[in-house]
Amino acid sequence: MTTDGAVIETSALRKNYESESAPVRALRGVDLEVPAGEFIAVMGPSGCGKSTLLNIIAGLDTPSDGDVRIAGESLVGKDENALAHMRRKHIGIVFQFYNLLEGMSVLENVTLPAVIAGASRKQAETRARDLLDLLGVADKAADVPGALSGGLRQRLAIARALANEPTILLADEPTGALDSAGGEEVLELFRRLHAGGQGMLVVTHDHTVASAAERIVEMRDGRIVGEPPEDREEPLAEAQSV
Repeated sequence: MTTDGAVIETSALRKNYESESAPVRALRGVDLEVPAGEFIAVMGPSGCGKSTLLNIIAGLDTPSDGDVRIAGESLVGKDENALAHMRRKHIGIVFQFYNLLEGMSVLENVTLPAVIAGASRKQAETRARDLLDLLGVADKAADVPGALSGGLRQRLAIARALANEPTILLADEPTGALDSAGGEEVLELFRRLHAGGQGMLVVTHDHTVASAAERIVEMRDGRIVGEPPEDREEPLAEAQSV
């Protein structure tokens, strides 16, 4: 993990999608800076652009305009191989619905990302066992993900996201599929990870989740609240799942 400077920088970030009725302007000039080690929550209602922002930061989507830098390196213009290399080096992602490999054991789910990144099998497995122990699922190492509760599956997803010691952990509605008890367990894990120096960016519509962060950024209609409105030549169409 880096300890100095900004881990994430976006500048005039825009994302447009084409639709049958009208273009969807999912992001409308977003400027955001996240220092190393910060725990930030990006909060807003469904359709405000927060998940689109996370996907662009993760290199899973590309902006229509503007720039995004991870640890000082611009992602604009990079091909898929370069973006995948960036993710292995800097990004850990926790998805709302886990995205686990159901045909592999719990231990293998956490070992695989480090092996893909070039670690030896022994190094990767040692790191995986340490993470499973840290996150309270060491006793499930031989199980398959489908045998775990929702809360344990999300713990496993977090362990996998931390396998390569990412500069920043990104989480998209990480408690959205959990009950209140499971959600609070995940938030407590995030607090512990942040206390240990892990930088995190969480997107959520839930005030309880956002309150765990040290800084909250609110989004509305593709903008960070408080940013000056851009030109209004065309209305923002209703956006789904962004």
